[in-house]
Amino acid sequence: MSNLKQRTLDFLEIEWATYIKRFNRWPAEDGGKRVKAQGYEQFRDMLAHILTWWEEAMPIILAIAEERDYERKKYDFNLFNAEAVAKYKNWDEAEFLAHFEKTRRQAAADLRSMNEAAWENRRVRSWVNGVFIHHAREHLVALSRFLAVDTLENEWNMYVDNFNKLDEEKKKEFLSKQGVESFHDMLVHMIGWWDVGTHIVTGILNDPNFTWQDPDTDLYNAELIEKNKNIPDAEILEQFESKRQALLRLVNEIPERAFADTNIEGWLAADVVGHYDEHNPADF
Repeated sequence: MSNLKQRTLDFLEIEWATYIKRFNRWPAEDGGKRVKAQGYEQFRDMLAHILTWWEEAMPIILAIAEERDYERKKYDFNLFNAEAVAKYKNWDEAEFLAHFEKTRRQAAADLRSMNEAAWENRRVRSWVNGVFIHHAREHLVALSRFLAVDTLENEWNMYVDNFNKLDEEKKKEFLSKQGVESFHDMLVHMIGWWDVGTHIVTGILNDPNFTWQDPDTDLYNAELIEKNKNIPDAEILEQFESKRQALLRLVNEIPERAFADTNIEGWLAADVVGHYDEHNPADF
């Protein structure tokens, strides 16, 4: 079984299988704020968006796998997403949730039985990554241990390699967009914020009365670069990998209750998941 196949099935059978339950652990006001930050009026609307993309993707993925023709579309994403919400707006709540779960299970079954060679197809890989993996990070409203571990193991693990794969012009474009002069500075930025997050998470776990002061973002970023400017690139690369491994151990070892603590969950969601997509060289 290919790594992508197993990873996709894990997303469907672990991350998405617990998505609704994890969201429902938040108080209504907190959950509502998280959904509105995603651009939706209610959680049901975001689920409709996610569900409709699964329904759109699976026939295409299976057609590619079976070497059948399928309709090629140029998507107007705003229109598609609005239609997704409208499509399920009047469904009974229980019926809608049952359909969401049935679709999830069917997608997992179909992908499990799909021929192995199809997993090497570029279009298949793009679709499954977009609607089952990246979508989970994009619509993160309640961080799971699974998603944090997956991001550290499969995304941050390839971060340096993904940057090095870019040609020189793309490297310059990426660094310019990030507001740094070098990849050295980009890694220093990551390491520094991982240190802050780790300090806060462990502090909360060890002391219920733990308090902290959030750094001034711009000032802290500038101080990180200045402080580390003379450290050799090789040493920064070693630090980056060491910090990634340490953060992975932390995420694996903290108790499950930690993910229901809004401060711990918020810092890990930002440091591990949000920061990756904010500074992802694979997008270039």
